Amino acid sequence: MTEVQVNQALEQTLREFSSRHRNISKIFFKHCNNIRGIIEKMQVDFEALSDERKMLIGSYCTMEYSLESAAFFNPSIIEDFDQSYLEKGEKRVILSFRATGEGHISSIVFRRGILDANNDLHLSKVGDYVDMAEISHKTLYDKSRFVKKLKEMRIPEKYTSSIMDNLPEKFEYYSFKNSVGMLLNNKDISSSRRIALEEMTWLVDSFYDIQFHKDSDLTERVIFPISESESRGIEDARFVRFTEDEQVKVYATYTAYNGHTILPKLVLTEDFYSFRIMPLHGNGARNKNLALFPAKIKGKYAMLSRIDGVNNYLMYSERTTLWNNPIMIQEPKYPWEFTQIGNCGSPLWTEKGWLIITHGVGPMRRYSIGASLMDLNDPSKEIGRLEEPILMPLEEERNGYVPNVVYSCGSLIHNKSLILPYAVSDYSSTYAVVDLEELFTALGE
Repeated sequence: MTEVQVNQALEQTLREFSSRHRNISKIFFKHCNNIRGIIEKMQVDFEALSDERKMLIGSYCTMEYSLESAAFFNPSIIEDFDQSYLEKGEKRVILSFRATGEGHISSIVFRRGILDANNDLHLSKVGDYVDMAEISHKTLYDKSRFVKKLKEMRIPEKYTSSIMDNLPEKFEYYSFKNSVGMLLNNKDISSSRRIALEEMTWLVDSFYDIQFHKDSDLTERVIFPISESESRGIEDARFVRFTEDEQVKVYATYTAYNGHTILPKLVLTEDFYSFRIMPLHGNGARNKNLALFPAKIKGKYAMLSRIDGVNNYLMYSERTTLWNNPIMIQEPKYPWEFTQIGNCGSPLWTEKGWLIITHGVGPMRRYSIGASLMDLNDPSKEIGRLEEPILMPLEEERNGYVPNVVYSCGSLIHNKSLILPYAVSDYSSTYAVVDLEELFTALGE
């Protein structure tokens, strides 16, 4: 194309799409630079290309993606850091959702709102754009921990030793990537070894930080799948405010899915601008449904899990990323939960005990939501448990992306009530309000 043709085509593209995206020209430059190697292999001087030509090339490497087009579900809710300028009885909250779009790929999105004195939820306006976070990978890795995780993932040692044996006890991200990359470029390696090397690669890529821009609204910040371990989706984030020594942090556990393997991961943020993403380790960091307690118990972190896919487990740890020796604390007891019982988010502290919102799966794969009360000092001791669910899918809630499901990833207590956001058949989300005293009475307290 001539420069005149380039300018004309670019002007038309910017005219039609610049109002739909913040700083789209920057995105075009970035996407053009992503294929710089391809351009240079064509014997083209990349530096000699005009900015307009680079932007137009980048536009051909860009597409819009509707991240909530298929489903908007599995919400969690926490108290916002900022509680200023509120009326009596109000609380500012942050909700997270699993947003699913084209190709059944899930991301984490956020909403901000205020719960008033009547427990009515007023959501803030949603921003007009999506902010793309800056990504940085962890630079140094502990060799012994990394090897343990490879074993947990059941990657054969005969494939991993040739890489790991030559690395120091603290190895760098790029030295590892280069070593694996050289082997992957060998066309003669076996398919089983190639798969093992690729899985090693997506494990090292699972440690990363993301940084959103300060001029973005919370509703515009989307945590997209970034590493290969979550290339097919980020599922069911359970956010929790964690308090220690009067300091507050926000953690979340979620399931990374790459199409055939799942990996439990942990998110840490102190401001919802910067997020640290880490994989979880240990024989208890398996399967789905991990939920961190909001405070330490007897000096240790505590976590709920469902490592066998059926029962509720409890784990303790000195570190937030290492989880071993799970103890089974609950198993299916009533017909509506005979298939499995698990948590619906992090436990809630009350004076009467840890309130755990649970999910149960019964006949016809119908999901319902229940509740249990556990001892504050020893959460393995069950104080009470509902014989019947708090919520079951209503007739108008039974059809959706996945039918016959009500599900939550986290609730909170406000004005002596349980505020329980939940998903409706994996399609949309709403919330319920449950009087705490009535709930405790039903639990036998």
